[in-house]
Amino acid sequence: MTATALAPQDARINGVALADAGEQITPEELRQRACTELLRQAAQKDGLLAQDDPAPQAGAISEAASEAIEQWLERNLQVPDPTEEACQRHHAAHAARYRQGERVHVRHILFGVTPGVDVGALRSRAEACLLDVRCHDNSEESGFAKAARELSNCPTGAQGGDLGWLRAEDFAPEMAQEIFGRAEIGVLPRLVHSRFGLHVVEVLAREPGTPQPYEAVRGAVQLALRQQSWVTALRQCLQLLAADANVQGVELDEASSPLVQ
Repeated sequence: MTATALAPQDARINGVALADAGEQITPEELRQRACTELLRQAAQKDGLLAQDDPAPQAGAISEAASEAIEQWLERNLQVPDPTEEACQRHHAAHAARYRQGERVHVRHILFGVTPGVDVGALRSRAEACLLDVRCHDNSEESGFAKAARELSNCPTGAQGGDLGWLRAEDFAPEMAQEIFGRAEIGVLPRLVHSRFGLHVVEVLAREPGTPQPYEAVRGAVQLALRQQSWVTALRQCLQLLAADANVQGVELDEASSPLVQ
C-alpha cells in the first residue's frame, strides 16, 4: 500500500482518538497507533493499567501504559522455542546473514520524513529520483552524486551521499536487512525504508566476510527464529483484539506492532 498523508481525526479504537486534530500522519503510523491502543486497552481490561490512564497524545502513551503493555504481552504471548532441526534448516538457507566481518561501501540519497511533511509527495520524489539514477551512468556530473548533492536531506549529500565502508551494526536494523547478506552491486532497485525516511541506495562494493559454522552462531539463529515466532504471535493477538473492538477510520489488515521496528 502506498503511503499518503492523512488527517485522520476520526480514527478511533473503542472511541479513543488515534490522532490529534490537524495531524498529518501516514497509514503505517496510524496502524501502529491503533495497535498500541488495542494493547493499552487490553492491559486496562486485565487490571494491569488504571482505568484513568490518560489517552495517548500525538501517539505518545504514558510510562505506566508502556510497562503494562509489556506485562500483558508476557502473560498472553505463547512463543515456543525453535527446535534444533528448525535452527539448522534456517542457518543452511540463510548462511549469508551470519557471516562475520561483512562490509559494504555505500552511498545514499535520503528523503527525510519530518513533522508535517507530505509523505505521498515525498515518496513520489524519492521514486522519481530512484528511476533517474538507475537510468544514468552515475558519473559524478550527471548521476548519483549530483542527485545526492541536490536532493539528500543527509549531511553526506555534500560528498555525493558517500557513507564509506560500513558494517551491519552501523545501520538502523531495518536498513541493514535490506543491504547485507545479499549479492547486489549498484543502485538497489527499491527504496529502502528506515526510521529516518526513504533512501535511494547504491552499493559500490562488498566485502562478503567469513562464513560461520552453525555451532558458532547457534545462539543468534535461535534468537532470530524466536523473534519471528514472537512477531507472528503478536500479529495474531492483535487480530483477535481488533475483532473484538470498535475500530473506526483505520485499516488493520496490514497491521504489525509498533513494538517491532
